[in-house]
Amino acid sequence: MRDLIERVEAATPARRDRGIDALRALAVAGVVVGHWLVTALVADSGAIAVNSPLRYFPELAGMSWLFQTLAVFFLVGGRVAVTGYESARAAGVGYRRWLAGRLGRLARPVAAVLLVWLIVVVAMLASGVGLPTTRALAKLVISPLWFLAVFVVLTALTPLAARINPLWPLGVVVGVDVARFGLDAPEAIGFVNVVAAWLIPYCLGAAWAKYGPPSRSRQWLLVLGGVAATVALIGWADYPVAMVGVPGAEMSNLNPPSLAIVTFGLAQCGLALLLLPLLRRAARRPAIWTGIAVTNLSTMTVFCWHQTAMITVSAVGLLTGGILPGLHTPPDGPDWILTRLLWLPVFALVLLVFCLLFRHRENRVDLRPDPALTPTGV
Repeated sequence: MRDLIERVEAATPARRDRGIDALRALAVAGVVVGHWLVTALVADSGAIAVNSPLRYFPELAGMSWLFQTLAVFFLVGGRVAVTGYESARAAGVGYRRWLAGRLGRLARPVAAVLLVWLIVVVAMLASGVGLPTTRALAKLVISPLWFLAVFVVLTALTPLAARINPLWPLGVVVGVDVARFGLDAPEAIGFVNVVAAWLIPYCLGAAWAKYGPPSRSRQWLLVLGGVAATVALIGWADYPVAMVGVPGAEMSNLNPPSLAIVTFGLAQCGLALLLLPLLRRAARRPAIWTGIAVTNLSTMTVFCWHQTAMITVSAVGLLTGGILPGLHTPPDGPDWILTRLLWLPVFALVLLVFCLLFRHRENRVDLRPDPALTPTGV
């Protein structure tokens, strides 16, 4: 570990903004831990069904605000993409070549997890596992990949995102929600927001790359204005409190994205920018920076395999120990929540194994002793 810390520290260029990498690591960690906390695989009558503690404890919906960090991921994504695109243009690299390089790193981890799960699904059905259980588990792995599809679209739109004001996609989101909830427009119109809603933090990141971070007063305006708007939408317009999907709920802020998830995301972006100096100072410590750097090298791998890690632990538990509390039991009591917290380190350990197996599908950098860690890799 000491050798790894020394090599990562030595290979990191002095010009690298470690705070941005810290924001990305926190964003992906929030999504992963949030999924692990609100997803329950309940064993009942020989089948597995997906459930959520938020279905039984609506008063905990506010806790989802701590783990719904997608806006921060898109903020950092916009900032990094525009910076990379401008650097590529300065070096004479065309748009198509730049885009192919960006999308290649996204596509390889996705291809790996889809191939493995195709084999798993065939094996489950061949061994007699019921179709409802197979469908529930496969959906749990595949459904989060919508995020990557949106990220691909926004990455392709990077030159446009660098030129438009975030108020334009915000106006689209407002118009779509007015049509949905005020004019009885078809529900399908809401899916326009799948791109428009996440284009807003992406454009904020693009503006950050081109013009520098907004002033501290504007950062506070994002935080306070975003929180106030979100609370108003929940209190006066009956938007859900939860910023994640809840099984059985009549409405979701996430599917399709609503104006509430946008205003909440704006508050998160403002908070991320306010915390950036603190994160930069913390990331100067070699041990902390090593954790951040290694996470960033495997961001997509972590995202693609975190649900598989939870499913693996649940499956091994069924095979070896029967029905285990916090793992296979309904999330309908406080004891489930407390027990689930104890399972999180086990999920993380299994996820680490998957990352070691599949990290090279995302990044070719070798962190073993001997090979040099290049600055571009970190």
